[in-house]
Amino acid sequence: MAKRLEMTFKDVENKSMKITVDNVRDDLTDAEVKTAMETILLKDVFATAAGSLTAISEARIVDTSVTALDIE
Repeated sequence: MAKRLEMTFKDVENKSMKITVDNVRDDLTDAEVKTAMETILLKDVFATAAGSLTAISEARIVDTSVTALDIE
């Protein structure tokens, strides 16, 4: 099973922008994610076509599993 962190922000036009991080730790905390997202906003390290990110929208961890099927 693979886990990924999805962090969603709003830009200056209130449009969503998602940053995804693969293979996150099992013990990742809400506080760590919030701090990382606040740092991304503070440092202004990403921008959209409209400009800078301005707000945190949501964060979630997505678990996925893959089952191979025998189709031969």
